[in-house]
Amino acid sequence: MSNIPFQTIDWSAIEKVKYAGIKGEAHWRTIQYPGLRIRLVEYSADYLADHWCQKGHIVHCLEGSFVSELESGEKVTLSAGQSYVVSDGLSSHRSVSEKGVKLLIVDGDFLKLD
Repeated sequence: MSNIPFQTIDWSAIEKVKYAGIKGEAHWRTIQYPGLRIRLVEYSADYLADHWCQKGHIVHCLEGSFVSELESGEKVTLSAGQSYVVSDGLSSHRSVSEKGVKLLIVDGDFLKLD
């Protein structure tokens, strides 16, 4: 992990990048440090991710709600104020949003399996 001095983040000043899902789209604003990525992510209404993700994340739902589908068939709904955490390679998952959602997502080397 790098040494990160105290700083504030003005998310509105960070470029918003669009990624297409199978349905709908995701918009990411990303800050990248060595071994650490922080993103403000918005999924549109009727969003379905275009892949099963193997990466570890800490996900906090800021607004709205969404479903994390696990490849095992389990579905977990997160609403504003709720979070989940998973390490790399432990649960294949993808996001589905019916009405749109805003998330804060943190991932990095600290979530890798030893």
